[in-house]
Amino acid sequence: MTSLTKNIFLFLLLATSSIAAPEKKVIDGVMYHILQVSPDRIQLLWKGDDGQQLRTFPAASKYLKGKGIEVETLMNGGIFEPGGIPSGLLVQDGKEAHPVNRNKGEGNFFLQPNGIFLISDKGAAVIRTDEYPLKNVVVKLAVQSGPLLLRGGKVHPAFNANSKSELHRNGVGVTKTGEVVLVMTDFHSEKFVNLHQFARLFKSLGCDDALFLDGTISQMRSGADMEKQSGSFGSIFAVVKAKD
Repeated sequence: MTSLTKNIFLFLLLATSSIAAPEKKVIDGVMYHILQVSPDRIQLLWKGDDGQQLRTFPAASKYLKGKGIEVETLMNGGIFEPGGIPSGLLVQDGKEAHPVNRNKGEGNFFLQPNGIFLISDKGAAVIRTDEYPLKNVVVKLAVQSGPLLLRGGKVHPAFNANSKSELHRNGVGVTKTGEVVLVMTDFHSEKFVNLHQFARLFKSLGCDDALFLDGTISQMRSGADMEKQSGSFGSIFAVVKAKD
């Protein structure tokens, strides 16, 4: 290999290494898509500038591209109600688009404690809903969902390690060093996970805090796949190209 060829190879390696695409990894027999990025590369979308809900990956990709933002990966956000309305708090571009939900109810969202993933001027965090709002913090984006998977390194007290409810799931966590971890099981995995196993997975990835996002409908796509028809969601996470 000539020195010129080596330089080209190194350039291509460096160029591609910064692209935020999930890694496929089998852990305890479950296939996962795992993506760890810095908080500055995360955006959260619900509505476009015209006030209309985006709902799908192609619409979200088009919206960001229209702003000159290069999108690398998309994943659905938190649990939502019919019509794509978030079940709880949604902050987009620093503005509260939907209020926090402190009501009691049935289902995953209301399994207490539930929680909020946010990125603020202090970095990324996953907190209990009853800890919100944080003092002296400017929130840039936030989504409420439930249940909370981990808080302070502890698994949600309602989870049963032996539960047979092993399903397709996705979630978000924050590492001890402040990076954001997006995780989704693979549709074609030979087995899936219960909530206790899912929480333990985030702990194994270096997260002390993590939040369940959604189940059967969950999708994560990168590259050209983002332009293909997707399901309809409430909020959508976008991982964008790092700023030079």
